[in-house]
Amino acid sequence: MQNQQVVIIGGSEGIGLAVAKAARELGANVLAVARTQEKLEAAQRSVEGLEIAVADINNPASLKRVFSQFDAVDHVYIAAGSTKTGSPLEPELEAFKHKFDERLWGSVEVVRAAQNLMRPGGSFTFTGGLSSDRPVIGAWVSGIATMATEQLARVLALELAPLRFNAVAPGYTDTPMWDSIFPGDGVKILDEVVKKNLLPRLVTAEEVAQAVILLMQNKAITGETIHIDCGARLV
Repeated sequence: MQNQQVVIIGGSEGIGLAVAKAARELGANVLAVARTQEKLEAAQRSVEGLEIAVADINNPASLKRVFSQFDAVDHVYIAAGSTKTGSPLEPELEAFKHKFDERLWGSVEVVRAAQNLMRPGGSFTFTGGLSSDRPVIGAWVSGIATMATEQLARVLALELAPLRFNAVAPGYTDTPMWDSIFPGDGVKILDEVVKKNLLPRLVTAEEVAQAVILLMQNKAITGETIHIDCGARLV
């Protein structure tokens, strides 16, 4: 990936940051994009040569500004996306809609902003998840949204060929995302959850990053979803 241009939306921590590190180690030029300047600066200190930019996947204008600085891009990975737990019968649905929109329509807006810049062999990789196959009570938005992004990879592989579109579907992964869902107890709670996995442990962000890098490098793969879940969807 020497001198290839990689853009990571949601690249300041977790899986996105792990992809940034892996791509830089392979010689790529990497721009990490996120909403929070402080988190981006911390990421920049941890990855030599990492470039950073503030933008919001929910704001198409900010995405266009990010990509307007480039003449060409090779790969885009979208790690951005959060969730909200609760019942679909709660009085206010707006917060749930927002979490769905940022995963689906946010990904579409990234593609719209970047697709004209992609070099031959270029790729977009989305982030699905275990909840596509194993939905959890209370996390109904995640179950719908992750499946939607995986399907998005398949339909865009047809719509916009020969650009390549793929997805990764991580299982329960040791990332900072869980701190906001289970404040103070995230890893402890997950350690109990993953005991039933075929491989009874959490996935690491680095293991998911390996799959993302494969999808960037292998020019014969498109419309595919790779599961990195320690076998959780099978049990």
